[in-house]
Amino acid sequence: MFTVSLGDDGAELRPIEPWQAEEFLAHMDRARALVDPWIPFAAAAEDLTSARALLQRYADKQAADTGRLYGIWLDGTLVGGVLFRIFEAGTGNCEIGCWLEAAAEGRGLVTRASRKLIDWAFGVRGMHRVEWVASSANRRSVAVAERLGMTREGVLREAYPYRGKRHDEEIWALLASEWRQRKG
Repeated sequence: MFTVSLGDDGAELRPIEPWQAEEFLAHMDRARALVDPWIPFAAAAEDLTSARALLQRYADKQAADTGRLYGIWLDGTLVGGVLFRIFEAGTGNCEIGCWLEAAAEGRGLVTRASRKLIDWAFGVRGMHRVEWVASSANRRSVAVAERLGMTREGVLREAYPYRGKRHDEEIWALLASEWRQRKG
């Protein structure tokens, strides 16, 4: 297993694996109120069995090279995460996403962790395009895409039905050439 430092505050990025289902579920219980209005991620981990199944799906995705899941730990506690929800090595396109519990907000953890994923996608895997999809109403997620230097490419109006409401989805993206240019 590996750990990647996210800065001087002791925050770390590392894989979340099925054997960590109990810790993941406890985190999801803390994060549920913040995550659940936007995505079904927290709802997919409502008990130990479903939490383990979610983590296993991402372990299987990693084995198939179609997705990956990483946790953000702060002071030894799982407080959020980032993921490659979609990873298409053949086309060079992927989508990253995130979640965080309330106690960890305002520290830049998601932005820092997302930068690590983008660096890896472009620098190691040779991906061409990284996408970010967020509900237009989820201003915190949209702000992360902006901080990452992504371009807002459009809005899919009422494209995402969730919890009895149709949400507009914003599509943000970053190209490898743009990332390299920003990094100098």
